[in-house]
Amino acid sequence: MTESGPERPPGAAAASGSNQGRVRARRCAVQALYQWHLAGAAPDAIIAEFLGEREVDKIDVEYFATLTRDIPRHEPALRAALLPVLDRPWERIGPVERSVLLLGAYELAHCPHIPWRVVVNEGVELCKMFGADEAHRYVNGVLDKLARQLRSLEVAALGR
Repeated sequence: MTESGPERPPGAAAASGSNQGRVRARRCAVQALYQWHLAGAAPDAIIAEFLGEREVDKIDVEYFATLTRDIPRHEPALRAALLPVLDRPWERIGPVERSVLLLGAYELAHCPHIPWRVVVNEGVELCKMFGADEAHRYVNGVLDKLARQLRSLEVAALGR
């Protein structure tokens, strides 16, 4: 428990949060991770900048901050999980797509309460919004393969 109440797993809805709040948190997190990749800024500085510039009443701020802090912290392990399912070197993947893949890998590995199909679909939607043309197809394939590795029982239970 925390002072504010019971601890929730990453991505669990805050009391004022909602699915849309998490969707918006993911959108902001992809932008923050893009900034982290390109500028090398510290995650906490990026979070402060984002929260100072945006209306946050419809964003699950806690989830945004968790993603923005935890993904860089876990990047080596997330990349190691992704490498076997990539068909090209990491460096040849665009920074937006890398950000989306890291976010998806994080949710698959660390947020078992979020169904794998939701993780894959959110990655596709984020790529459609921010990525290069047709990048969503690549992200869909990579996250689907990763889900089969990291969530094999869940995927098998759905008959895929």
